[in-house]
Amino acid sequence: MGADPTGIVVGLGLPPEAATDWLDDLTDGFRDECDLVGASVVGGDITRCDLVVIAVTAMGDLGGREPVTRSGARPGDAVAVAGRLGHAAAGLALLHGGRTEPAELVDAHRRPEPPYARGPEAATLGATSMLDVSDGLFQDLGHVAKASRTGIALDPGAFAVHPLLEEAARLLGADPLEWMLSGGDDHALAATFPAGVRLPPAWTVVGQVIDGEGVQVTGRPMGRGGWDHFSK
Repeated sequence: MGADPTGIVVGLGLPPEAATDWLDDLTDGFRDECDLVGASVVGGDITRCDLVVIAVTAMGDLGGREPVTRSGARPGDAVAVAGRLGHAAAGLALLHGGRTEPAELVDAHRRPEPPYARGPEAATLGATSMLDVSDGLFQDLGHVAKASRTGIALDPGAFAVHPLLEEAARLLGADPLEWMLSGGDDHALAATFPAGVRLPPAWTVVGQVIDGEGVQVTGRPMGRGGWDHFSK
């Protein structure tokens, strides 16, 4: 991670009866999202298929930098996050509960807003490891801990709970911090930084890399946490 986005390649399988206006909307969406980072659709392939199948490969330029992988975290590093946490999970919970308000949370579930600029920024700041939070912060940081052969300790008091999450939690009788730790579809970024690095306001320090293994949340049992694509 840490590259500046340059373009995407799209593989598209479509049934012959697919509506052209739907396809126009899809391609408009690709264009609009690429515009956010100065990239474009640079190629791909299209084929006939019984189902709609979309596969996207994103490309980027490291500008001579080394890629930031999952395996570089070291004990003493700070663990920080950028972007929204828990909003998409709260939106999904609201929909499951038959609610459409707060609308901002439902929209967050339907259309995430990844903090694209924070990736290259973290690389420039000297991030030792990084990944996007697609399956839940607790679970995804577990990948960093495993690859780096370290442990990670999260401080639940370091997470600022957004008022909208608090409102949704009151409506559903839920714990907003659970959404922030286990919900992943916001596609926030999590990274580790050497101790003493001054981080911009977009980054919030939420824990520390420690000796050991796995991820722990101080004073809070978590179990597996997050989404496992291959669980039964």
